[in-house]
Amino acid sequence: MKSAVKAWLQKAEADAVSARREFRARKRPNFDSACFHAQQCVEKTIKAILESINQPIRKVHDLVVLLAECPPCSALTELLRNDLELLSQYAIAFRYPGVDATREQAALAIDAMDRCREQLALLLPSPGGSREQKK
Repeated sequence: MKSAVKAWLQKAEADAVSARREFRARKRPNFDSACFHAQQCVEKTIKAILESINQPIRKVHDLVVLLAECPPCSALTELLRNDLELLSQYAIAFRYPGVDATREQAALAIDAMDRCREQLALLLPSPGGSREQKK
């Protein structure tokens, strides 16, 4: 696996950990942050796939648009569309004053993140070789 792909995946994993930690916090849980990090996890996972197939990586936060730029992902775009659209909203919705995420929204975001990661992982190269070895 290319070092740049590993780097994207490490960042994605850190976002997944942050999303879950903020959601589970007993004192002062930050549901805004849980939603944001769930979106970031999926965005960085998609960017890892793009890197693995040498596709350009644009600074785009709309996950449907980003996944559409990945030819091997075309079937996944429709399968994951609802989750991708939900998470895309969370890239910005709760970052500024005026709107706060609820516990329920954070739970939905983490569930969507998990479903997306599970499906996207099928398109990632194995640590020791190519995508074909992973299948």
